[in-house]
Amino acid sequence: MNLRYRTFELKLKDPFTISRGSLESKKIIYVEIDEGIGEVSPSSYYGENEGTVKAVLDILKDELLDDPLDIEAILEKVNSKIGGNFSAKAGIDLALHDLIGKKMNLPVHKLLGIKKKEIVTSYTIGLDTIKRMQEKVKEAKGFQVYKVKVGVANDLKMIEAIREVTDAKIRLDANCGWSTKEAIKKLKVLEQFDIELIEQPIPPGNLEDLRMIRENTDIPVFVDEWMMTSKDIPQYKGIADGINIKLMKCGGIREALKMIHVARACNLKIMIGCMIESSVGIAAGAQLAPLVDYLDLDGNLLVSNDPYSGLKLKEGKWILNDFPGLGLKKVK
Repeated sequence: MNLRYRTFELKLKDPFTISRGSLESKKIIYVEIDEGIGEVSPSSYYGENEGTVKAVLDILKDELLDDPLDIEAILEKVNSKIGGNFSAKAGIDLALHDLIGKKMNLPVHKLLGIKKKEIVTSYTIGLDTIKRMQEKVKEAKGFQVYKVKVGVANDLKMIEAIREVTDAKIRLDANCGWSTKEAIKKLKVLEQFDIELIEQPIPPGNLEDLRMIRENTDIPVFVDEWMMTSKDIPQYKGIADGINIKLMKCGGIREALKMIHVARACNLKIMIGCMIESSVGIAAGAQLAPLVDYLDLDGNLLVSNDPYSGLKLKEGKWILNDFPGLGLKKVK
């Protein structure tokens, strides 16, 4: 099999700001294995960037076997050759799944034995002025759930203002922006606004602090930045309510499936999330969506120059198609 890659710069419709930084564009890397395509959206938070991804792909392109149906052996070889670098590995994993689906003339969800259904996704409202955040909610009308970034000084006022302009469900994501004391205090106030869940209220490191937060709020607490692969999950049993799986954090579809099974065994709820991605990465995550409880697959909706299309969005729900592989088409 022949592996090729190319960089593409996604342009955001609005600057995307969270508690630890802001983006106006995002460089991703498309990975092509024969006629299969995958996507890499690296994050410096996890030690990856365009340069590290290309270096890894240059090493691994000669490690692929001849038959994509040997995907388990291929990915095992990839993991034995390179540690970490999960977004680069995800690009290979996605491209292989797309290639297998095309060869078998089946969509990936059918290859995996997953029954297709419509799934609600949240739409992310990044940090901004309160007025602009209200405007973003109004502009994104039709969604049933909004995921609002918090983790800054005036975030309580932000949520109060957003609740004034929508009756939709609201999820919160602090991206490690609060201290433990601050999280407990703010979540008590936020309970009045009918919050569905809070992601990653505090920085990684202290499980007992996370337990304390969970015990002092009625809002379900989810782990994101602390959660990479299936090996990370068992420690959160009884400490968090759920986890956020991202293909770019864990290494792709194969590992995400393992995470789903382990999380269920640990009685944890499951969200599938994303980075800033095009429709390639989002379509890949959506193949697993019927297996989980929550979706935050909106990265492609935040960009203005997505070069691919595939999934159909209807009333805030992603609808899988039955085209082979990831079901993608190039935008002309």
